[in-house]
Amino acid sequence: MPDLHFLSLLQAEASALHWVDWLATLTAILYVVLAARENPWCWVWGIISCALWAYASFAFYALWLDALLQVFYVVMGFVGVYRWRAGARQQQPMPITRLAWVHHAHSLLIGSFLALFFGYFFAEYTPAAATYADAFTTVFSVIATFMLIQKKLENWLYWIAVDATYVWLYASRGAYLFALLMVIYTVIAGVAFVRWRREFQLATL
Repeated sequence: MPDLHFLSLLQAEASALHWVDWLATLTAILYVVLAARENPWCWVWGIISCALWAYASFAFYALWLDALLQVFYVVMGFVGVYRWRAGARQQQPMPITRLAWVHHAHSLLIGSFLALFFGYFFAEYTPAAATYADAFTTVFSVIATFMLIQKKLENWLYWIAVDATYVWLYASRGAYLFALLMVIYTVIAGVAFVRWRREFQLATL
Protein backbone atom coordinates (compact mmCIF):
# COMPACT_ATOMS: atom_id res chain seq x y z
CA MET A 1 0.00 0.00 0.00
CA PRO A 2 1.31 3.51 -0.79
CA ASP A 3 2.23 5.74 2.12
CA LEU A 4 -0.84 7.98 2.37
CA HIS A 5 1.01 10.51 4.53
CA PHE A 6 3.75 10.83 1.92
CA LEU A 7 1.18 11.14 -0.88
CA SER A 8 -0.69 13.85 0.98
CA LEU A 9 2.54 15.76 1.59
CA LEU A 10 3.48 15.38 -2.08
CA GLN A 11 0.07 16.65 -3.16
CA ALA A 12 0.26 19.59 -0.77
CA GLU A 13 3.72 20.54 -1.99
CA ALA A 14 2.77 20.16 -5.64
CA SER A 15 -0.13 22.56 -5.19
CA ALA A 16 2.12 25.13 -3.52
CA LEU A 17 5.14 24.84 -5.80
CA HIS A 18 6.63 27.82 -7.55
CA TRP A 19 6.75 27.70 -11.34
CA VAL A 20 10.56 27.48 -11.03
CA ASP A 21 10.24 24.08 -9.33
CA TRP A 22 7.91 22.73 -12.00
CA LEU A 23 9.98 23.94 -14.93
CA ALA A 24 13.23 22.73 -13.35
CA THR A 25 11.66 19.30 -12.81
CA LEU A 26 10.25 18.90 -16.31
CA THR A 27 13.41 20.05 -18.08
CA ALA A 28 15.53 17.85 -15.78
CA ILE A 29 13.57 14.76 -16.81
CA LEU A 30 13.94 15.70 -20.48
CA TYR A 31 17.69 16.17 -19.95
CA VAL A 32 18.36 12.78 -18.39
CA VAL A 33 16.16 10.90 -20.91
CA LEU A 34 18.06 12.48 -23.82
CA ALA A 35 21.41 11.85 -22.11
CA ALA A 36 20.54 8.18 -21.75
CA ARG A 37 19.87 8.14 -25.50
CA GLU A 38 23.22 9.88 -26.22
CA ASN A 39 21.40 12.87 -27.72
CA PRO A 40 23.66 15.97 -27.68
CA TRP A 41 20.67 18.25 -27.15
CA CYS A 42 20.39 16.88 -23.61
CA TRP A 43 22.94 19.47 -22.56
CA VAL A 44 20.78 22.41 -23.66
CA TRP A 45 17.88 21.22 -21.51
CA GLY A 46 20.35 20.50 -18.72
CA ILE A 47 21.58 24.10 -18.80
CA ILE A 48 18.02 25.43 -18.52
CA SER A 49 17.08 23.00 -15.76
CA CYS A 50 20.19 23.58 -13.67
CA ALA A 51 19.93 27.36 -13.86
CA LEU A 52 16.40 27.12 -12.45
CA TRP A 53 17.40 24.45 -9.94
CA ALA A 54 20.29 26.58 -8.62
CA TYR A 55 17.83 29.32 -7.74
CA ALA A 56 15.40 26.90 -6.11
CA SER A 57 18.06 25.13 -4.04
CA PHE A 58 19.41 28.40 -2.67
CA ALA A 59 16.22 30.42 -2.27
CA PHE A 60 13.75 27.73 -1.22
CA TYR A 61 15.66 24.85 0.43
CA ALA A 62 18.88 26.32 1.93
CA LEU A 63 20.99 23.71 0.12
CA TRP A 64 23.94 25.96 -0.65
CA LEU A 65 26.29 23.31 -1.96
CA ASP A 66 23.58 21.99 -4.24
CA ALA A 67 23.00 25.50 -5.60
CA LEU A 68 26.73 25.82 -6.35
CA LEU A 69 26.62 22.40 -7.99
CA GLN A 70 23.83 23.51 -10.31
CA VAL A 71 25.90 26.53 -11.37
CA PHE A 72 28.75 24.13 -12.15
CA TYR A 73 26.31 22.04 -14.21
CA VAL A 74 25.37 25.09 -16.27
CA VAL A 75 29.01 25.69 -17.15
CA MET A 76 29.65 22.01 -17.88
CA GLY A 77 26.52 21.93 -20.02
CA PHE A 78 28.22 24.19 -22.54
CA VAL A 79 31.26 21.91 -22.47
CA GLY A 80 29.00 18.92 -23.04
CA VAL A 81 27.29 20.57 -26.02
CA TYR A 82 30.67 21.26 -27.61
CA ARG A 83 32.12 17.80 -26.96
CA TRP A 84 29.11 15.80 -28.11
CA ARG A 85 28.16 18.06 -31.04
CA ALA A 86 31.75 18.23 -32.31
CA GLY A 87 31.75 14.49 -32.78
CA ALA A 88 28.37 14.58 -34.54
CA ARG A 89 29.57 17.24 -37.02
CA GLN A 90 32.54 15.06 -37.89
CA GLN A 91 30.18 12.08 -38.33
CA GLN A 92 32.30 10.30 -35.73
CA PRO A 93 30.24 10.29 -32.52
CA MET A 94 32.28 10.06 -29.37
CA PRO A 95 32.46 6.35 -28.46
CA ILE A 96 31.44 4.91 -25.09
CA THR A 97 34.51 3.82 -23.15
CA ARG A 98 35.24 2.32 -19.74
CA LEU A 99 37.12 3.84 -16.83
CA ALA A 100 40.19 2.01 -15.50
CA TRP A 101 39.89 0.62 -11.97
CA VAL A 102 42.81 2.75 -10.78
CA HIS A 103 40.86 5.85 -11.83
CA HIS A 104 37.83 4.60 -9.91
CA ALA A 105 40.02 4.20 -6.81
CA HIS A 106 41.36 7.74 -7.18
CA SER A 107 37.86 9.14 -7.71
CA LEU A 108 36.48 7.38 -4.63
CA LEU A 109 39.36 8.38 -2.37
CA ILE A 110 39.53 12.01 -3.46
CA GLY A 111 35.75 12.30 -3.60
CA SER A 112 35.32 10.93 -0.07
CA PHE A 113 37.96 13.29 1.32
CA LEU A 114 36.40 16.33 -0.34
CA ALA A 115 32.90 15.34 0.78
CA LEU A 116 34.07 15.13 4.41
CA PHE A 117 35.98 18.41 4.13
CA PHE A 118 33.13 20.41 2.59
CA GLY A 119 30.56 18.76 4.85
CA TYR A 120 32.54 19.84 7.94
CA PHE A 121 33.26 23.34 6.60
CA PHE A 122 29.65 24.12 5.74
CA ALA A 123 28.42 22.56 9.01
CA GLU A 124 30.75 24.73 11.09
CA TYR A 125 30.71 28.04 9.24
CA THR A 126 27.36 28.36 7.44
CA PRO A 127 23.66 27.85 8.23
CA ALA A 128 23.38 25.35 5.35
CA ALA A 129 21.35 22.20 5.98
CA ALA A 130 22.30 18.50 5.72
CA THR A 131 25.87 19.47 4.95
CA TYR A 132 27.53 16.03 4.78
CA ALA A 133 24.88 14.49 2.54
CA ASP A 134 24.84 17.68 0.46
CA ALA A 135 28.64 17.55 0.17
CA PHE A 136 28.62 13.87 -0.84
CA THR A 137 26.07 14.40 -3.59
CA THR A 138 27.81 17.57 -4.76
CA VAL A 139 31.31 16.12 -4.99
CA PHE A 140 30.33 12.87 -6.63
CA SER A 141 27.94 14.64 -9.00
CA VAL A 142 30.90 16.66 -10.24
CA ILE A 143 32.91 13.47 -10.74
CA ALA A 144 30.01 11.76 -12.53
CA THR A 145 29.48 14.80 -14.76
CA PHE A 146 33.06 14.68 -16.01
CA MET A 147 32.59 10.96 -16.70
CA LEU A 148 29.35 11.63 -18.60
CA ILE A 149 30.95 14.32 -20.76
CA GLN A 150 33.68 11.80 -21.67
CA LYS A 151 31.03 9.08 -22.21
CA LYS A 152 32.47 6.73 -19.61
CA LEU A 153 30.12 3.80 -19.13
CA GLU A 154 30.43 3.76 -15.36
CA ASN A 155 29.15 7.33 -14.98
CA TRP A 156 25.66 5.84 -14.62
CA LEU A 157 26.71 3.74 -11.62
CA TYR A 158 27.91 6.90 -9.89
CA TRP A 159 24.63 8.61 -10.75
CA ILE A 160 22.64 5.74 -9.25
CA ALA A 161 24.44 6.19 -5.92
CA VAL A 162 24.16 9.99 -6.04
CA ASP A 163 20.51 10.09 -7.07
CA ALA A 164 19.52 7.53 -4.42
CA THR A 165 21.15 9.76 -1.78
CA TYR A 166 19.34 12.77 -3.21
CA VAL A 167 16.02 11.02 -2.64
CA TRP A 168 16.66 11.11 1.11
CA LEU A 169 18.26 14.58 1.04
CA TYR A 170 15.39 16.34 -0.71
CA ALA A 171 12.75 14.44 1.26
CA SER A 172 14.46 15.51 4.51
CA ARG A 173 14.15 19.15 3.41
CA GLY A 174 10.50 18.80 2.45
CA ALA A 175 11.23 18.98 -1.27
CA TYR A 176 9.10 15.95 -2.06
CA LEU A 177 8.69 16.68 -5.75
CA PHE A 178 12.46 16.84 -6.19
CA ALA A 179 12.75 13.64 -4.14
CA LEU A 180 10.31 11.95 -6.51
CA LEU A 181 12.33 13.28 -9.43
CA MET A 182 15.43 11.65 -7.95
CA VAL A 183 13.59 8.32 -7.80
CA ILE A 184 12.89 8.72 -11.52
CA TYR A 185 16.53 9.70 -12.10
CA THR A 186 17.73 6.58 -10.28
CA VAL A 187 15.59 4.33 -12.46
CA ILE A 188 16.65 6.10 -15.67
CA ALA A 189 20.32 5.86 -14.66
CA GLY A 190 19.94 2.11 -14.23
CA VAL A 191 18.27 1.77 -17.63
CA ALA A 192 20.92 4.00 -19.20
CA PHE A 193 23.73 1.87 -17.77
CA VAL A 194 22.22 -1.29 -19.32
CA ARG A 195 21.72 0.51 -22.64
CA TRP A 196 25.24 1.97 -22.76
CA ARG A 197 26.82 -1.33 -21.70
CA ARG A 198 25.02 -3.11 -24.53
CA GLU A 199 26.22 -0.52 -27.05
CA PHE A 200 29.76 -0.73 -25.67
CA GLN A 201 29.78 -4.52 -25.97
CA LEU A 202 28.49 -4.37 -29.55
CA ALA A 203 31.12 -1.78 -30.49
CA THR A 204 33.94 -3.94 -29.11
CA LEU A 205 32.93 -7.19 -30.84
